[in-house]
Amino acid sequence: MLPSLVAAVGVLALLTVAPGPDMAVVTRTALVSGRGAGLRAGAGIVTGLLLWGALTVVGLSAVLAASPTAYAVLQIAGVAYLLLLGVRALRTAGHDEGPATGGGARRPFVTGLTTNVLNPKIAIFYAALLPTLAPPGSGPASLALLVLLHVAITLAWYGGYTYLLERARTVFERPGVRRALDRVTGVTLIGFAVRLATASH
Repeated sequence: MLPSLVAAVGVLALLTVAPGPDMAVVTRTALVSGRGAGLRAGAGIVTGLLLWGALTVVGLSAVLAASPTAYAVLQIAGVAYLLLLGVRALRTAGHDEGPATGGGARRPFVTGLTTNVLNPKIAIFYAALLPTLAPPGSGPASLALLVLLHVAITLAWYGGYTYLLERARTVFERPGVRRALDRVTGVTLIGFAVRLATASH
């Protein structure tokens, strides 16, 4: 049991720190609007993981992963949303959005949640890979434990990552650097959208 758990934690940690749309969203949010906003975006992503995890435990995520139609619908929605974020980053390149306050304080959370929920690769990962990380013959409780471990790893990662970004924020507040950051983020998100659009089920 313990060796399987250690191996699972290693795989989940590698998947968590791998660059993807979630990290791009957290990076830009933290550098533009501060660590608090970055953490809220991370909280939205974690909430998305919990939703996918719950679907996996009850078996619905596997149904989605096995349905070409459902996958295609989610894929199209995910591509459209990533394109929207990418174009928005390019259009606002260098503009000072400032820290999120008031009603806008929820926007980073919603962005993180939507980015994660509309990523069909998360459904495929949880439905196909997560069960292979569980001990042989284990039931839903083991899957739930792995989901919670993934959530804990993700929270720790984004907590440390946004702290490092906050330390470097003064550099990225320079107008030229800020414009470059927004353009790189926009192109990166559009690139993820293209990759998702061309990914096979």
